[in-house]
Amino acid sequence: MRDSCRQVQHPLSLEGRGLTHVAGPTFQITPHHRPRRPPITTQLEGLGDLRPRAETALRRLARDRVIERIWRRDHTVWHPQPTEIADRLAWLDAPAAAAAHLPALSSFAAALRATAVNDVVLLGMGGSSLGPEVLRQVFPSAPGFPRLTVLDSTVPAWVRRVSRAVDPASTLFLLSSKSGGTIEVLSLYRHFRGLVETAAGPQAAGSHFAAVTDPGTSLAALAQRENFRRIWVNEPNIGGRYSVLSLFGLVPASIIGMDLPPFLAAAVSMARACGPDTPQHENPGATLGAALASLALAGRDKLTLVTSPALAGFGLWVEQLIAESTGKVASAGPAQSAAAGGKGIIPIAGEPLLPPSTYGSDRLFVSLRLAGDSNDALDAHVDRLAAAGHPVLRLSLADRHALGGEFFRWEFATAVAGAVLGINPFDQPNVQQAKDLTGKLLDHFQEEGSLPPTDISGSVDSLLAQARPGDYLAILAFVQPSPALEHAVDRIRRRVMERPRIATTFGYGPRYLHSTGQLHKGGPPSGLFLHIAPEPDHPLPIPGAPYDFGILAQAQALGDLHALHAAGRRIARISLAEALRA
Repeated sequence: MRDSCRQVQHPLSLEGRGLTHVAGPTFQITPHHRPRRPPITTQLEGLGDLRPRAETALRRLARDRVIERIWRRDHTVWHPQPTEIADRLAWLDAPAAAAAHLPALSSFAAALRATAVNDVVLLGMGGSSLGPEVLRQVFPSAPGFPRLTVLDSTVPAWVRRVSRAVDPASTLFLLSSKSGGTIEVLSLYRHFRGLVETAAGPQAAGSHFAAVTDPGTSLAALAQRENFRRIWVNEPNIGGRYSVLSLFGLVPASIIGMDLPPFLAAAVSMARACGPDTPQHENPGATLGAALASLALAGRDKLTLVTSPALAGFGLWVEQLIAESTGKVASAGPAQSAAAGGKGIIPIAGEPLLPPSTYGSDRLFVSLRLAGDSNDALDAHVDRLAAAGHPVLRLSLADRHALGGEFFRWEFATAVAGAVLGINPFDQPNVQQAKDLTGKLLDHFQEEGSLPPTDISGSVDSLLAQARPGDYLAILAFVQPSPALEHAVDRIRRRVMERPRIATTFGYGPRYLHSTGQLHKGGPPSGLFLHIAPEPDHPLPIPGAPYDFGILAQAQALGDLHALHAAGRRIARISLAEALRA
């Protein structure tokens, strides 16, 4: 499975696609292929009586020259201190910088095809996995290219299912971690390394692994030491949830044969449209960000995304971007403390489409429509919402490759929303809190031989009895996906939307810990949290670790419960059997 040194021509070539590589990591868009500026489809008129709030926010952004300052990398847009801002803004350059990577990506993808790699399993968490998961769903593998599976779970049954679905001898495992020390990724590596060594032998095992990480991480050192096929070193000044247009998204995209030039051309075009030379009211990222934040400040903080069927997975990525970026204490100054209360925009994705009367006055709807998809249900639903007086923003994609521009639009909008809300959209203080609690629980297990018990319990009914207007229900499941669970969750969400008429979210653990988990603890105290506990399972060892995957998943679930409890959140913990009956 070694890479060949010869250069291989590949469909990712820039030639003939309206993009040429010029000196430095930039794109030149040739005149006869110049994409039109993305239409400003946020349609502020869809906000109705709330439109003046968004327009006021836009005027303030213009007065304070916020868009220009963002492009100048001025950290004071968000906080007086540059910590976790000054070193997080290279995502602004990511669309143009991608051109420099295309030849190497092309060669790597072609070499995998030549060595009969049938499957690629991406081992990652949070921003390292959710962007690729969206790309996997929207762009199925091209003919002749490997199938991509994203594994971002420590639940034993889920790990076993992926292990049984692939042949380790013809699989590449792609470890994806910005920090390089993510416990889930390293645990999964140990597991799959053992399977590969059994199937292909210890000497050849390293060639079945590749890594995407930041410079100088422990993962980079591991990959070098254990002779990985390839180490992709990403630009370090990009946070995980802003990394989909960097190597963290481009490597898996190229592996499945995705046609990257039009995808990146859309991102470049959107970045230009979001630039400082665009009039404020025509800037697609600024108008969206101003609308999201200004309506959240007016009580419409439940950002509800409804999409064409082919784009359903986009909500996973938006959830992390919005929740982890905005769910925290305001950063107005050094004296600000948690006692002031958290802010946040609560992203709602994947909800059932119900009549307008089931939605409260805390909603802002954003419709993401893909031309040519099966849009009848979406269009009818959005029209009914608008007719009932709900604020609706409508975004349109001409084709799937326009998703590259949509990624950038939402990244820029989130940065702008952070400025309007007065928060730092690039840090995630409460994510580390849950990791620390998990570490303490694992230490307890090593010392005592068991995890400590918890007295947190409850029921769906007892939890919903505490609901107030403006609340939301977060269903958090530390189990593997199944049709039965999906149907039960859909049933619960419908019930809750109808009465007590509150918004609902759903996430699998430990994935959500690296996504909406920041909002749950650091955002507004309006969440009701229904924990579906891990199921007892046969032990699945983690080679070299003093605990197995089952213990790790239980520790992560308990760590999250303890963090929510410490934040004073309303919680109920039920079993999978209870969830299926609810």
